[in-house]
Amino acid sequence: MSGSYYVPASSKWPVLAGVALGILMFGIASWLVFGTFGSVFFALGVLCLLTVMGFWFRDVIRESKRGLYSAQMDRSFRWGMAWFIISEIMFFAAFFGALFYVRVFAVPWLDGEGEKGVAALLWPDFTASWPLMNPPDSAVQGPREVVSPWQLPLVNTLFLVTSSITLTIAHEALKEGYRKTARHWLLGTVLLGGCFLLVQGFEYYEAYHHYGITLQAGIYGSTFFLLTGFHGAHVTIGAIILTIMLIRLTRGDFSPEQHFGFEAAAWYWHFVDVVWLGLFIFVYVV
Repeated sequence: MSGSYYVPASSKWPVLAGVALGILMFGIASWLVFGTFGSVFFALGVLCLLTVMGFWFRDVIRESKRGLYSAQMDRSFRWGMAWFIISEIMFFAAFFGALFYVRVFAVPWLDGEGEKGVAALLWPDFTASWPLMNPPDSAVQGPREVVSPWQLPLVNTLFLVTSSITLTIAHEALKEGYRKTARHWLLGTVLLGGCFLLVQGFEYYEAYHHYGITLQAGIYGSTFFLLTGFHGAHVTIGAIILTIMLIRLTRGDFSPEQHFGFEAAAWYWHFVDVVWLGLFIFVYVV
């Protein structure tokens, strides 16, 4: 197959993945609006998405092990993964942009600054500050406290930064043919990802029940959960993918020359880590 280009057979998985994501998004929206009713669709969407991912991964693994992928196909995979990560960069750039717009423009305007200074007539007692603890509209209750960056967020930062190091060691070990070493370090990466999610779950519990940080706590609560929540979803997906890579590595898949599945998972995980560093700085610290 070295001189040919493999054209995969038509696949139903992209369509089914789109349907699963649609159910998942409908479930999230319904959960926020209607409560328990939406949680059923959310759980169904998660189950459908995981099922599609499992079968889709199975088909790709089978094609790879049959030797159907040429060097040209490998380049296509690399370009496809690169463009996917670029799309993810744009995804998070939109949310960081919303945070920047709110902090730099919208909140000062409400305090009477700039061309939108007329807003000061509506809320004359409002004082611009960030985090926005006291929204201008008295009907909106702001958070009581904010999450300290030097406690749980710092712990999670150490977890993710360390996980990038362990994943790099695992990748280098695989390239040198040290499969056992690669498995051990990859297992450490997966465990660190799991620790991150556990700590973030505890942080959400503290923020919601003790600090008053909810989706209804003004623009600060909304942007906080929007940015950290989507990032947590990406960490979850990345941890699932790395777990699959660990299973494949244990089963004897991959070689020092051919292991792009592992490499693509590593690219994704490093991207997620870089996004967290931005979150830590601009959501928690600054």
